[in-house]
Amino acid sequence: MDPRNLPAPQKKLYEAIARQYKVAFEPLTIGDIRLYLLKITDLEQILGGKDPLKDVSDFPFWIRLWEAAIVLSEFVGSRNFAPGTRVLELGAGLGAPGLVAAARGCTVTLSDYEELILDFEQVSAAASGLEVDCMLLDWLSPPAMEQYDVILGAEILFREEFFAPLLALVDKALRPGGAVYLAHDLRRRSLAPFLKMAEKNYAISAQKKKLKSLEEDKEVLLTRLVAR
Repeated sequence: MDPRNLPAPQKKLYEAIARQYKVAFEPLTIGDIRLYLLKITDLEQILGGKDPLKDVSDFPFWIRLWEAAIVLSEFVGSRNFAPGTRVLELGAGLGAPGLVAAARGCTVTLSDYEELILDFEQVSAAASGLEVDCMLLDWLSPPAMEQYDVILGAEILFREEFFAPLLALVDKALRPGGAVYLAHDLRRRSLAPFLKMAEKNYAISAQKKKLKSLEEDKEVLLTRLVAR
């Protein structure tokens, strides 16, 4: 992907990002969909000397394309959506699942907690030839929310104090009859407590997906939540 070919607004965003960080476009193919995800290539530029192993909450989760995001992207890419389907991706990070939904004809909003992340998402969408909305969203203090037919999230369950605010947000943002699709590494300890909390108000179904890798096969739990 040649950034010189970006539309003017996104090209300006890209140039501002590239002045501050070492970045590159990573291609991602999901079925017949080809995405170009803008990524930071030097992790230390974001970590600033912090050791993420000491506190996982310090790790900038958004800079990596997680296996769970690939699994969720593949699931979204395999679906046929009704015209006008509105999709919200929570904690979108690089935004792969939401971008796949946009490529499948959905009206998509990517959301995250920091303007910089939204800038990356806008550039990636433009590089992939897609149009999406980007929304700054703090789960602890959400704005008035529109409602969506589908809510997506990949690797967003990493701090238990956010579980109740997240569910409250979903309660407001999910249209009646809609569904929430989450994908997480099966080994993530926070997954079971969250699902236990969610099952009070949501019917939950799940399936395991194995993603093969040269380094290590990963098992991802793909979960569907529908309001009771």
